[in-house]
Amino acid sequence: MTFCFLRITIDGEKPLPETPDNDYIVVQLYRDIVPQTSENFRALCTGEKGIGASGYKLWFQDSTFHRVVPGHMIQGGDFTMGNGHGGESIYGRKFADESFECKHDRAGLLSMANSGQNTNTSQFFITLAPQPGLDGKHVVFGEVVEGMEIVKAIESTPTKNDRPTLEVKIVQSGQLEAK
Repeated sequence: MTFCFLRITIDGEKPLPETPDNDYIVVQLYRDIVPQTSENFRALCTGEKGIGASGYKLWFQDSTFHRVVPGHMIQGGDFTMGNGHGGESIYGRKFADESFECKHDRAGLLSMANSGQNTNTSQFFITLAPQPGLDGKHVVFGEVVEGMEIVKAIESTPTKNDRPTLEVKIVQSGQLEAK
């Protein structure tokens, strides 16, 4: 099993001041079902691939959650432009949809954001509720196993036109060692 983490700040602060040691979202990747998609996310968490074709480091660290749609999803991973119009995969700019086997049937699922068929980059989202309308369009490749309270804190961030008005930043990301 492969686990990765995203350490989050909201407006430069810990997301849950009442529990200051709790600022991580931990995800389990579905490597057995979607190995290519999972490897893309894992490598972007560690930053191990260096600089991409875009000239940006292939790494989630210091990128933001640029889209928050309460009751639907939170979206991040655009480390090139930061606004949902960029992103890059470890395979080049875009890569193909791998499998639609897993469904968007609950909150806490990790799925690829895209701009149409076979346009996956680095952008991802976490579901906040079942989203069956996304099935067959977005590849589910993991799930939150710790830190749903952080996801909920991000969901509660004030927004204007689905954009957080406070910076929701990934200040650290990486892979956790299996126990």
